[in-house]
Amino acid sequence: MDFKSIAENIIDLKNADLELRDKLVQNGQLTEGYNEEMKELHNRNAKILSGIIDAIGYPTIDKVGSEANEATWLIIQHSIEQPALMKKCAELLETAVKENKADPKNLAYLTDRIAVFEGKQQLYGTQFDWDANGNLSPNHFDDLIKVNERRNLIGLNTLQEQTEFIRRQAEDENQLPPADFGKRKQEVEEWKITVGWTK
Repeated sequence: MDFKSIAENIIDLKNADLELRDKLVQNGQLTEGYNEEMKELHNRNAKILSGIIDAIGYPTIDKVGSEANEATWLIIQHSIEQPALMKKCAELLETAVKENKADPKNLAYLTDRIAVFEGKQQLYGTQFDWDANGNLSPNHFDDLIKVNERRNLIGLNTLQEQTEFIRRQAEDENQLPPADFGKRKQEVEEWKITVGWTK
């Protein structure tokens, strides 16, 4: 098994993802729903990565190096139309983190993302969305003190600091809130049902 070429392949997938995101940011298209080109790329990347995981197991740091391990997480994080794959990877990543073969921050982000899609509270406050006031705010979480304790344990900044950072980043990228908040919320809920996150 040639782990080096597998690592390079994973990094290429991540780079294609980030290049497309940059292009959409430049064109001001990032916040206009789930861009069709991006959706196709995310699903294609997910399929390729799923095949890699079937072949070698989870691409841990000891197998593919830290850059490809980080890239693996990003691809999974963006596999939002593949609930089964995301959940399977969360379990694999949890084992990898316990064995010190992956970053606990990545597990926190993935766990939160799945929780948000399933309509549950997030534990680390890593997932943000536009609120009714047109601000980017953390999705539903349990308790601010507990969230900050959990974040601190894995080396993340406070949720207040992260909120400030996320809002500044959105401003720098000229991201705008949805024109119709209620309509967007409804579309997201319908999408979750369509791809199998909720019933």
